[in-house]
Order: sequence, then C-alpha cells, then structure tokens
Amino acid sequence: MGLFSRGSGQQVSEQQVLAALSKVQEPELGGDLVSRRMIKNVKIDGGTVSFAVELTTPACPLKDQIRSEVEAAVRALPGVSDVQVEFTANVRHHAGIPEQAAIPGVANVIAVAAGKGGVGKSTVAANLAVALSQEGASVGLLDADVFGPSMPLMFGVRGQPGAVTGEDGQAVMVPLEGHGIKLMSVGFMVEEGQPVIWRGPMVSQLLRQFLYQVAWAPLDYLIIDMPPGTGDIALTLAQSLPLTGALIVTTPQQVATIDVVRAMEMFKKVNVPLIGIIENMAYFLAPDTGARYDIFGSGGAARIAAQQGLPLLGQVPLGMAVRAGGDSGTPAVISDAPDAYAEVFRGVARQLAARISVMKYAGA
Repeated sequence: MGLFSRGSGQQVSEQQVLAALSKVQEPELGGDLVSRRMIKNVKIDGGTVSFAVELTTPACPLKDQIRSEVEAAVRALPGVSDVQVEFTANVRHHAGIPEQAAIPGVANVIAVAAGKGGVGKSTVAANLAVALSQEGASVGLLDADVFGPSMPLMFGVRGQPGAVTGEDGQAVMVPLEGHGIKLMSVGFMVEEGQPVIWRGPMVSQLLRQFLYQVAWAPLDYLIIDMPPGTGDIALTLAQSLPLTGALIVTTPQQVATIDVVRAMEMFKKVNVPLIGIIENMAYFLAPDTGARYDIFGSGGAARIAAQQGLPLLGQVPLGMAVRAGGDSGTPAVISDAPDAYAEVFRGVARQLAARISVMKYAGA
C-alpha cells in the first residue's frame, strides 16, 4: 500500500484510488470496475498513480471512454498530478461450451454464416479475423467451406500443415499462418484447382480433425467460415461445433435476407446463440463523384435485425479495394486505400467482441 504527501500535506492511498474508481461503471456490462475486479496493479509513486484496467476483450469498442472516465476519477483526488493507465485483457471461455466439446486453449468459437452464397461471407470472416488480431487478440480461422475453400487465396498462404506430437502423445497438425492468423483449410490439402469430391460423413470427419487435432491454442477467438446455406453439412456443423455463437452475413436485397432468416432458424433449432448481423456490400460510393448507389437495395439487414431482436453490428460498403485484397492475399483491413473500408471492418470487429462479452455475462 502506497502513501505520498505533497507540500499541501494532502495524501492519497490505494484505498482512495480504488474508491474513486469504484464510481466508474463498465459501460456495457454494468457494475463498477472495482467490483468487477477489472482494476489491477495499482501503484503510487509521488504524484503519479498508475494501474491496469483488465478488459473482457482487447477489441473493446469503448476503451477510450473507459480511459477518459478512470483518468478523470483519479485525477480528481487531492495530490494526484499524473494518471497512467494500461489496458490488458482476459478473454473468458464461453460458459455455454460443454466441457467435453471444448477445444483446448480456445476461448471462443464463432461461426460466420450466410443463408446463401455470394454475399461475401468469407471476405467478412477473413477481415474480421485480422481486425481482431490488430486489436491485440489471438485469432485462428478455420475454413469450413470445404467445397469452396477460399482462405488460402485470401491470405496468400500456400503449403501443407506440419505435425507435432501433442501433450497426449498423439500427432496434431500445426496450422499455417498469414497476417498473424492461424489458418486451417482443406485448400492446403488438395492441389490448386482440383475439386473436393467427398460425401458428408467424410467432410464432417475432416472438420472434426481440423477442430480437435490442430494445435490452435492459445486463442481468444477461433473464426469458423461456415459453408453457405442450411444443407446437411452446415446443419451438422451447427449441431456439433462448440460454438459461442453465430454471426450472420447478408446483403441488403430481399433475395438474400429471405435465406438469412432460414439460416438463423437453423441455429436457433440447435440452440446456438445468434451474435448479430453484418450487412455486406451495403452500398457503393463512386470514387470520382462520391455519389452513393444502393446497388443491392437498402435496409434489408436492419429490417431483419429488428424483426429478430438482434443488433446490426455494421454495414460494410462495396469497395474495389476489398475485392482486390481478397484476390491478392492481403485482406482489406490491412490496406489504407479509402475504399478498403479498413476502419469499418475494425469497428465491426470491436462490436462483435463487445457483443460476445455481453452475451457471456447475460448467460447466453
């Protein structure tokens, strides 16, 4: 416990610092930071008070608000001349995952799904994975779209996974890495351009190996790029994966949102929580005039979100740099091109991480 005094004779103690911080509320989860045990390592050195705030995710979208409020609360104490705040994160395991199904060392498993193909589901999955990593999270991505694997191209990664001996003495695959993301895809197992002609049981067995016989740990988030639609493989995966929840991707047009409802009903029937909806290709901004064009209509995702009682986590515009990034193996979120919409993807990633944290505390 530290004490200091200044010329005025005023003193501040660790108890006073904690008392001040106990008046700062966690903006999304509720409750004060001290009661939630989010304040760590309080130190007092002369007029300087330093401490860490342990967030539920490194991608917290309200980090700046929390910093401002804790600094103001402590700086108001007599004798404090400087406040130094460090942010750490403890991404908790999702309580809804049965212990026997949990993937060792993986805190959250998130399905990125769509009711139909062609809505940019894989593009969204790839960019969200990189965006979460940019925020400081450890992230893996499993390409479960076995008949249309696209992650090797989108990340510019080629080769075959290696193998090591796990703690139980069994061989496990070592995922390849691209842009800081651990990757596994059937695309690494077959020659480029060759079709995958497998029946459902073979696919399910392979994906189970990709989940439980791969050295994923440690991960805060494992993103699963689901196969499109609600067919047998998608249903089997939804039933068998240890999912924290499902993130639904759609475009604004009605022909896409109709299928989105079917996909959401599939997840509901197998008791997988729905995290939220992302509207991809929401609109197009002409680079020469700045004019907005609603190429696929407008408002479709917002209507579905309102009907289903789910948050619309973000709207990603249609951009040529987004498409180019997927073709070149450099996800758009890494680019600084205006029509890569990197900050939009990062904003969606923060909302996703925050929503998962809230769902955990709500017992979802």
